[in-house]
Amino acid sequence: DGSVEWRSFSLLRLLVLGGIVVSVFTLSFGPFLVMGQLPQVLSRLFPFKRGLCHAYWAPNIWALYNILDKVLVVLGVRLKLLQEAELPQASMTGGLVQEFQHSVLPSISPVTTLFCTLLSILPAVVSIWRRPRGARGFLRCLLLCALGSFMFGWHVHEKAVLLVILPLSILAVESREDAGIFLLLSTTGHYSLFPLLHTPAELLIKVCLMLMFTTFSFTALRRLHRGKGSLLRPLEVIYLLGLVAVAIACEVVFPLSPWKHRLPFLPLLVTSVYCSVGVCYSFLRLYLSLWRSDCKAKQP
Repeated sequence: DGSVEWRSFSLLRLLVLGGIVVSVFTLSFGPFLVMGQLPQVLSRLFPFKRGLCHAYWAPNIWALYNILDKVLVVLGVRLKLLQEAELPQASMTGGLVQEFQHSVLPSISPVTTLFCTLLSILPAVVSIWRRPRGARGFLRCLLLCALGSFMFGWHVHEKAVLLVILPLSILAVESREDAGIFLLLSTTGHYSLFPLLHTPAELLIKVCLMLMFTTFSFTALRRLHRGKGSLLRPLEVIYLLGLVAVAIACEVVFPLSPWKHRLPFLPLLVTSVYCSVGVCYSFLRLYLSLWRSDCKAKQP
């Protein structure tokens, strides 16, 4: 069932495993250490000087935090509760990779993101430690840890959502609930990558590829879980249909509007914030499914 049997512990196997790990690290980082470039590598691995979010916000909790800060600034200035001249000039929507300060809400530090990440994955770790449930249970907790890191990590790249979508496809064929979460997260996560292919020549390609994959996923999983009810709830269907409206607005309407030059990063903001809602919701649903499985395990 995935539980640890300490009677099988072997010091020799531990040393062999440790030797493999040390050799891999030596081969990977040894040349950089010899050339004196290890600080450059570490600065890339831990980009603490590059800001909380990337130039295009990854669809996670910090995107919602950023937009909430912007909304509070606008409301505060409109209601004359804040003086615009006294506010720090947050440049999180300026398209630059740099550190910035929030204007109203407390600014987030790397230590804060580390604490939030650890807190988000702790229930999954405790669950799999106390009640091992085999390979599938381990995979579910692994997904929650990966998604928790994506949700609360520092300077997360939007492409990291693929690290959750790909293994989630394994669980999607096992249960109807996981299939629904997969359809929601994969559709939202894949659309959140659209801004990375931003030239007009790539528009038709990315739309066709996503339509083909999404159509196949919905069709295959619906047939696989036939007779077990709908895979998506009504509000989830409405949310996914909203992605179509967002895509039309950002990819077709906005380039033809006068806002194109005044607010060039508006499509990125809308895409990030809208997709953040779907990703956060999927994270909560995954934890809810873990909680349900824990409750079933407690029953005699």
